[in-house]
Amino acid sequence: MNVLMISPGFPQEMRFFTRGLAEVGAKVVGIGDQPESAVPEPARSALAAYVQVRSFTDESDVLAKVREIARRVSLERVECLWEPYMILAARIRGMLGLPGLTVEQTVPFRDKEVMKRVLDAAGIRTPHHYSATTTTQVRESVERIGYPVILKPIAGAGSADTYRVESDQDLERVLPKLARVPEVSVEEFVVGEDMTYETLCVNGDIALESVAIYEPRALVMRENEWISPTTFVFRDPEAAEFDAGREMGHRVIEALGFQTGYTHMEWYRTPSGEAVFGEIGGRPPGARLVDLINYAFDIDTYRGWAEAVVHGRFTQPVERKYNAAWIFKRARGQGVIQRYEGLEYILA
Repeated sequence: MNVLMISPGFPQEMRFFTRGLAEVGAKVVGIGDQPESAVPEPARSALAAYVQVRSFTDESDVLAKVREIARRVSLERVECLWEPYMILAARIRGMLGLPGLTVEQTVPFRDKEVMKRVLDAAGIRTPHHYSATTTTQVRESVERIGYPVILKPIAGAGSADTYRVESDQDLERVLPKLARVPEVSVEEFVVGEDMTYETLCVNGDIALESVAIYEPRALVMRENEWISPTTFVFRDPEAAEFDAGREMGHRVIEALGFQTGYTHMEWYRTPSGEAVFGEIGGRPPGARLVDLINYAFDIDTYRGWAEAVVHGRFTQPVERKYNAAWIFKRARGQGVIQRYEGLEYILA
């Protein structure tokens, strides 16, 4: 199978997904905005060919380059695991008549307001929410919902440009920081734990699932630079305490019509045990969470994703062996960390 991989070496996890494609027998054609010499290993060695574009934001140039590639190579799949360019990948699929998410199917994974409307219609509990393109609309939305609220970009990723607002004074402080964001999601702040639910899907069926928790909550971590946050993957995602989140995750996958690949869903577990949807990406998680899943289950989901995409199956035996965690060590202020103290004690 000939696979076009958009941005095969960036962000950093992409290099391993690119290698996975080659390992399961795909001929991988990379397209990126960096010179081929800058594509990191092991991605560069996994590529059968590479084409550089001026910028992924120059869609006409990208589409023209893809047409040139398609004249030389019979492309059968187009894959993009970098969230900002998932719509671009969908446009390429449409242009070439290839399987995978269409533009219409991709929009709910990128536009948080559309995403929540689809899930509202499916009866899935989401935070109360509105979209806003002006400061007046933001204020009106806040008045409807009531404090505290979360403000974040409609088409954002991670916790960038995301703020918890608890008062009118807070709101006036935050609004200038969002001036460059074209459309904002205004939503209810849900009291609870920040959880995740990841899947590897094959033809609409969930072949692998994982549950993790962020400690502390992402917004707390973002607002306090001295905190060293952790991400913790649980050995047994089927434990009863996660049933509400897993059940909701299954319904979300079905409602959005996701077929094959990785998904990363964030959800909230309230003190009462209720599961409240946060958001979902039709791509793998970032921040090394894929590695944690691999460690916890003693598998290689970089290769597992590739097998699902290329062969329509997932055959790796899954042994739920370990709880696994990352600790992202941070310090106060700006500069370069010179040393860690106490690491030997932790590892002893």
